[in-house]
Amino acid sequence: MLTKRFFNYIYEVFFSFLLVVHWLFKFITSLFYKFFDRIIILSFIVFVCFSSLFSLQVVEKNADPEEVLLSFLRRKVGLTGTKYGCGGGGCGACTVMVSTYDRNQRTVVHYTVIACLQPIVTLHGAAVVTVEGIGSTKTKLHPVQERIAKAHGSQCGFCTPGMVMSMYTLLRNKPQPTMEDIREALGGNLCRCTGYRPIIDGFKTFCESESSGCCQNGRAGGECCLENGAKGSKTNNSKESDISQELFPMDCFLPLDPSQDLIFPPELMIMEKKVSGDALYFQGERVNLVAPFKLSHLLELKAEHPSAPLIVGNTTIGPKMLLKGVYHPLVIYAGRISELKAVTWGETGLTVGAACSLSTLQKEVEKVVVETEEEKTRGYRALLQTLRCLAGKQIRNMAVGSSGSLYCRSQDLFDFLSVCPQTEAENICNVVFLCLSSDGMRSIPLDEKLFADFGKTVLRPEEVLLSIDIPYTKPWEFVAAYRQAQRREFAFSFLNAGMKVAIKEGTDVVESLSIYYGGVGPTLVKPKLTCQQLVSRSWGEDLLSEGCRLLKEDVDVSPSIHGGRAEFRKTLAISFFFKFYMQVVLEMRERVGKLRIMNADFPLEYLSALKPFKNEVPQGQQSFQLVSEAQPSADLVGRPSMHQSAFQQATGEAKYYDDLPLVQGELFIFMVTSTRAHAKIINIDPSEALKMPGMVTFVSAGDVPGANCRLWFNNPEELFVVCVGQIIGAVVAESREQARRAAKEVHVTYHDLQPVFFTIEDAIRHESYFEPKRKVERGDVDEALKTAEHILEDEIYMGGQEHFYMETQGVIAVPKGEHEEMDLFVATQHAAFTQELVGMALGVDSNKITCHVKRLGGGFGGKVMKIASLSAITAVAAHKTGRAVRCCLERGDDMLITSGRHPFLGKYKVGYNNDGTIVAADITYYSNGGSTLDESAFVTVLHMDNGYKIPNLRGRGVVCKTYLPSYTAFRGFGGPQGLMVMESVLHEVAVRCGLPAEKVRDINMYREEQSYTHHKQPFNPTDMVRCWDECLERANYQDRLRAVQLFNSSNRWKKRGISAVPQKFGVGFSKGFCNQGAALVNIYKDGSVLVTHGGTEMGQGINTKAIQIASRVLKVPVSSIFTKETCTGNVPNAAPSAASFGTDAVGMAVKDACEKLMRRLQPLMEKNPQNTWKQWVNEAFFQKTSLSATGFFMGPPTDVDWEKGEGQAYYYFTFGACCSEVEIDCLTGDHKVFFSLFKIPKKHITSKVEGGFVQGVGLYTIEELQFSPDGVLMTRGPSQYKVPALCDVPAELNVHLLANAENPHAIYLSKGIGEPPVFFGSTIFFAIKAAIAAARTERGLGDAFPLSSPATAEKIRMACQDEFTKMASPPTDGAMAPWCLDV
Repeated sequence: MLTKRFFNYIYEVFFSFLLVVHWLFKFITSLFYKFFDRIIILSFIVFVCFSSLFSLQVVEKNADPEEVLLSFLRRKVGLTGTKYGCGGGGCGACTVMVSTYDRNQRTVVHYTVIACLQPIVTLHGAAVVTVEGIGSTKTKLHPVQERIAKAHGSQCGFCTPGMVMSMYTLLRNKPQPTMEDIREALGGNLCRCTGYRPIIDGFKTFCESESSGCCQNGRAGGECCLENGAKGSKTNNSKESDISQELFPMDCFLPLDPSQDLIFPPELMIMEKKVSGDALYFQGERVNLVAPFKLSHLLELKAEHPSAPLIVGNTTIGPKMLLKGVYHPLVIYAGRISELKAVTWGETGLTVGAACSLSTLQKEVEKVVVETEEEKTRGYRALLQTLRCLAGKQIRNMAVGSSGSLYCRSQDLFDFLSVCPQTEAENICNVVFLCLSSDGMRSIPLDEKLFADFGKTVLRPEEVLLSIDIPYTKPWEFVAAYRQAQRREFAFSFLNAGMKVAIKEGTDVVESLSIYYGGVGPTLVKPKLTCQQLVSRSWGEDLLSEGCRLLKEDVDVSPSIHGGRAEFRKTLAISFFFKFYMQVVLEMRERVGKLRIMNADFPLEYLSALKPFKNEVPQGQQSFQLVSEAQPSADLVGRPSMHQSAFQQATGEAKYYDDLPLVQGELFIFMVTSTRAHAKIINIDPSEALKMPGMVTFVSAGDVPGANCRLWFNNPEELFVVCVGQIIGAVVAESREQARRAAKEVHVTYHDLQPVFFTIEDAIRHESYFEPKRKVERGDVDEALKTAEHILEDEIYMGGQEHFYMETQGVIAVPKGEHEEMDLFVATQHAAFTQELVGMALGVDSNKITCHVKRLGGGFGGKVMKIASLSAITAVAAHKTGRAVRCCLERGDDMLITSGRHPFLGKYKVGYNNDGTIVAADITYYSNGGSTLDESAFVTVLHMDNGYKIPNLRGRGVVCKTYLPSYTAFRGFGGPQGLMVMESVLHEVAVRCGLPAEKVRDINMYREEQSYTHHKQPFNPTDMVRCWDECLERANYQDRLRAVQLFNSSNRWKKRGISAVPQKFGVGFSKGFCNQGAALVNIYKDGSVLVTHGGTEMGQGINTKAIQIASRVLKVPVSSIFTKETCTGNVPNAAPSAASFGTDAVGMAVKDACEKLMRRLQPLMEKNPQNTWKQWVNEAFFQKTSLSATGFFMGPPTDVDWEKGEGQAYYYFTFGACCSEVEIDCLTGDHKVFFSLFKIPKKHITSKVEGGFVQGVGLYTIEELQFSPDGVLMTRGPSQYKVPALCDVPAELNVHLLANAENPHAIYLSKGIGEPPVFFGSTIFFAIKAAIAAARTERGLGDAFPLSSPATAEKIRMACQDEFTKMASPPTDGAMAPWCLDV
């Protein structure tokens, strides 16, 4: 057997020969091309040859400086496993591994990058490994791919390749990682489906648990988290012998063998070692890039081209050029210059090269913190604390923050630089920028004067930053850093601060004080007066009081500051100083020991405020009931099963619509959207756009050959309408980039109209509503209110939510060339509706339009309606040009055009008694529907009663018409809002009665076995009550509540809260015709089975379940069954995959079709029982028995008589209960979820439950849409809009599925649970509110106070009113326009 060493030798010889050919080729071509070089990018295509993996060498002869790695891989190399998620480095979907030979370290380094920001011309001499390169289903999976799939860590699968590459790169650098390593590696990857826990469960199997005694999470008792979900006992914490925690087996995992990793191509290593020092020149269509090798050449270039920007990681210039259209004719790449990447440690401290990445800096700082005495590294510890929160791992690998505003994002920059000045001594800045130019070197102190404006430094245009020096701190210097953001990691901060005080040795007298803030103005701000006035004073309470008073005047936060939140920012500025004061007191107390020189002190209950929340990898338990032992092992129904496409998703082989190869002659369409909210279009002038290169045509309403609008409850919705963000036309060009540029040149003339308004309150004032209005009533509400002991009138506002599916919306329209046929490859949850609308727009019958849907990269209701209009516009363009047209919305346009979950305002009047019993409730739900009705009429009051029997209950549902893009369906569709208002009622009643909230909830719950909802639908609440009781028991609720109360009594500036809620959630559509399902099952002569159905696979596993159902009925193994794409040509008139009902409907239809086939085969089986399945099938064929059958499920006759306000609104109800415990920082508004547990009836798929819950965490605490006063959506990407990341998942997350909870209505006793868990995120909201109430009560304030959803850091902090919030109160004179609106 030939050894790997021998193959490496042959490999190196072979590539050495190629190197000679390369240099010869380069010499010849250089004679003809002045601006020419080549890029070698190694994207590893795997095939087996004597157990070795070979690479595919890609040579790009005319590399365009504007082309990034993502587009190059997907469009030119054909490696579509790397996904487009946001285009701005904020989601991690495009993560790849880059390997380079580091000349300074003389070794190969591996690191992750964001491909959507990485210019291909900067990868000369690098090896790029994509997800396709590490494993394949055709050959062999890599263990990372196998484990994420088997652990159920891939649902929609769109984020999976990025997750895989982040973990793969970690293992390349550290084969036995810790849990902290995994947490850091995945911190820059977002997932919208799984809730992260199953991903962690798969990846933590690579950890060496013995290294820490138990699990890496530090669980006590010797129980390792690896035991949970992998090898857990069936009876762990349970008396039932049929309860299991084993979600996936671990005994058959592929071992990780680092010796089998891909080697760095010897050709590239030889090339780097023999590099000549020549500069690289690249000439594109619009932009040129020069990559000098020598520092002297760089200085010459800057002297000659002072306005040319420098890039290294491209994390600042890249997004501006790619997303905002900023144009630079010449760009200089400084990443090849060794002097700029040097990191050196001297006697005085650290010197960082300007091109040193943040990850390298972090690594060096971590090293010195461990190896150097503590008093010298206080500044470095503060710096490290900030570095760990900046961006994700991939961005830190690319960004070079030490180079000032030249290379790193400005918000990250302020986080970083607000710390650096605090290492100065004697108030003379020792932290300096060393800058070079053709005139020589100069030093620039790093202080508030460094920045001339936001993102602009005082560096001269011709200067180049060489390095930054960061000295050690001195023994009596105390340093701290603080920041507060929407989430603790991977988010720009609202405010950050760095503070340092030098104390005279042996005393408590201040020698110097430096405070720097980022986020209170356009530049770093130093409150000079405060720093000066506090010098020579004793570090004590008088200094604290005076410091806060001075900061109140010294820190001026303009009400019109970019990003808003002026009052919050000023509060944070003062609160940070208070934290710093306490931190210094604590450190000085430890330092002075028995000298007792300090006059300062503070109570012990203040200490917890000094301990920042630690981000942890989530752990917990997941349990479910095993199937009966009598069930055959081949029957997978009810067993935890891997997603049918999980392996393909983990290897990048799974195809989404934009992964399909280009069609011959394909064009690209880019939407032109309105910039006005309420206006008449006077003229649309595309003439300038049509002159641009590659431009083909402009499409507008006049090009629609058929109908340009559809009727939805008599409210016309046109394909081209006018309100901010709505489509008024589209440009069609030869490429995406050309279409994007041309769209900006379409000039639209408007005539503004009045009125214009955007909020629910304004709509109420203008009486602007859609019809129909809804009303449901039980009992006599008015009379009951008169007899109630107490009356409560209040309201709660709940903001909207962006779907943020990882795959943006899009379609490929392909004309067939005859009979007006057209194929659409589209990302839709409702293919039949898309088919119908496209047919209407084209004026052709639906039978000529065929929609194909293989899978979606997430949907959540957002791809039901809006995609149909996009498809119609794209189809019109294809019809007009006669060529295939591709539409792929960019993330910002997707968020702008498609909108999301409805904002709600719930106003209620409630009558209740002293014991907490609610006798009557009158609730009006106002939803913001936007400019058109869309699906808003379906957002009803049917969910409002939740699990509570309120004898007199009235609900009104009103959809407000505003001048915003129309809102649409979103997971739960009205449930999370309707239930939230009711839970707010229960919470406020409990507060006013002085009773525990769980007691008020308990006494108002439905209890009778035969209960009726407020719309008179019968149901049995037994399972709901069981879930509630078992949830409280498993959570040890009473013990936790007592512990919370004890914690709150012992801690002044941190408070905890706990909350539990039950849930009753209706499954199915209230319109009965939507509850139907259809399928087609074909059996082939070889015995294989093909199942097609009308559902859409979007991560919920509908195909997996369809296969299991067919396997059970047909009694054939799942390996013999396959599902293909959803196609309107195979299954017509299908209902949407939504309302948690897709599997119920499709499953019943598949079962129906299979039972028909079995009835046909039954005589043959009885006649020849000894035959095999294949023999029976062949015999049926020869006897001319049809082996194809359609299946149909009529569905329940659901409907609501709105005149009477009653009816069978749902097919059945899903029940559950959830409990969460939260801790808040009263000084910053930060919060951490320590514990969540929920109980829900279901056979399996706990990851789907957790995914919905984490989406609910975002809805109720983090995700905040911001609209300008002009109605423009400002949160248009992951940089501004934050969905939950790994750091937001509860530290302990437990899911227990209720045993013996059968559902006779659904397929094989299952229950729809896709939507209900979203609402469980509200337990965190109410726990936060309880924690705030504890803080307010301690301050003598009322525990009844308003708190709108989401409960962001700003709202938490400002609700915890104290002396600091009073200092930040804005002036009452004059009215300032708000930064954003609560719409």
